[in-house]
Amino acid sequence: MDRLTQLKQWLEQLSENTYTNLQPASADASFRQYFRVGNNKDNKTYIVMDAPPEKEDCRPFLQVTELIRSCGVNAPAILAMDMQQGFLLLDDLGNKPYLDQLNENNADELYIDAIDALIKMQSIDAILPTYDEQRLQTEIDLFETWYLNRHLGIQLSRTQKAFLGKVFKSLIQNALEQPQVFVHRDYHSRNLMLTEKNNPGVIDYQDAVIGPISYDLVSLFKDCYIEWPRERVELWLELYLARITPARLIDRQTLVRWFDLMGVQRHLKVLGIFARLNYRDGKAQYLNDLPLTLKYVLDTCQHYKELKPLQHLLEEITASTTSKAAV
Repeated sequence: MDRLTQLKQWLEQLSENTYTNLQPASADASFRQYFRVGNNKDNKTYIVMDAPPEKEDCRPFLQVTELIRSCGVNAPAILAMDMQQGFLLLDDLGNKPYLDQLNENNADELYIDAIDALIKMQSIDAILPTYDEQRLQTEIDLFETWYLNRHLGIQLSRTQKAFLGKVFKSLIQNALEQPQVFVHRDYHSRNLMLTEKNNPGVIDYQDAVIGPISYDLVSLFKDCYIEWPRERVELWLELYLARITPARLIDRQTLVRWFDLMGVQRHLKVLGIFARLNYRDGKAQYLNDLPLTLKYVLDTCQHYKELKPLQHLLEEITASTTSKAAV
């Protein structure tokens, strides 16, 4: 039996048995799929998550959903579940992701809502996986494996590897020295839904960890799917600082540095992930987001001395790939 038939049969077995008109709602960068269904009883729509048990573990999603909802942030309620089959029925937060709604006029308002929701989540006190040195290193290694080696066909020399290793070490140290809080890990415009009440609706949080305070700020303001002027980003960072507990005692300069270096770590990882999504998973659309992600890295390298080796390496790679293309 295929997954779609299995899913329809599960819906038919639910007590209300009034769910109809199953339609794709969105794809995920993982193996999860989402569908929207109607309900004849209340004329509302709901979301069904299909998470194949052999590839996806739903337990973190259940745990983090409870944590987020308990702090007053708008995450979907879980209405029914079948852990053995990997099916969940959820509240529908709508079909208005920030990415499709943001513009010059409403950006401040929408991002202030997102900042306020983030601060609530950062107050969560829970036992979650930690963004430790090993996890950070494993993530950043994706840059070489999938972006450089697989996507660009480049093998680094021993000297280049040594330079890159030093940069990675400084980026990881930057992450570890920050206050460690709840981290959504993908807090960006595709995972924030514009809602009429308690905006924004927050989704795709099952990979949450305890990690650097600047990580979700990077996801939000150095978004791989939408770019904002640096001046505006720094204004939003100041708004964040003005709203967090004064006891954190973080000054603006320190936060900006944490934010910038954290951004390089995240974006190097994402370059690898986007390449992997194409070559391993057949999701070629993510290649369209490589240029902006790389631009974030190059822009930041210009402002930090410890990132100069990375800047030089990327410039060498760019020159090499350009010359090969010309031939």
